Amino acid sequence: MYLSKLALDVRSRHFRRDYANVHDMHRTVMSAFLDLPDTTTAARQHHGVLWRLDTTTSGFTLYVQSRTQPNWKNLPQGHLTATPETRTLQPLLDAITPGRKLAFRLVANPTKCDSKTRKRLALREPDQQIQWLVRKGEQHGFVIPTTLTGQPDIAPSLTPALTGTKPTTGTITIVPTRYDGHLIITNPHHFTTTLQTGIGRAKAYGCGLISLAPARTH
Repeated sequence: MYLSKLALDVRSRHFRRDYANVHDMHRTVMSAFLDLPDTTTAARQHHGVLWRLDTTTSGFTLYVQSRTQPNWKNLPQGHLTATPETRTLQPLLDAITPGRKLAFRLVANPTKCDSKTRKRLALREPDQQIQWLVRKGEQHGFVIPTTLTGQPDIAPSLTPALTGTKPTTGTITIVPTRYDGHLIITNPHHFTTTLQTGIGRAKAYGCGLISLAPARTH
């Protein structure tokens, strides 16, 4: 697995186009992966691509995780402010052990199914968002520890809606939530699979990628 870090130039017209249409952002990300299968969905799954757009003090940073090594030479001229950084995640995968506590960041698409309409509805209340991730952790090999006050060690925050259009299905609207906190690995096999495949829906559109770091001590 590989993780790429790209510093985006907010003055680039290509970035402004992508920022206005999340489907265009997805296509720009996928341009780094050659020999694609016939469909975009199959291509993302084949290469194991997940991505996330983080805000910084100077603009935006794009993180892209993939099973195969990307080639960022196909990006439009002026799209980045620095040379892309790509590193292997094998040391991280090798270090996954049961009981290990890690800090994490995740942008996900927590939803529920409406019992009447059967449509997916975004979860907007913090308690609902937290419980959604707690349930996902039980399925995916980790738990969320509690703080000294007995509350889950996690802070959800709403991020700007991801919108756009896709030729085959029309309008795209995603209401993502950013999670920052700690997790404890309970099942290394399930957790490794989760790192590789992501959590939740809208994985083609900037959701599902988990970033890990050493646990904070305060």
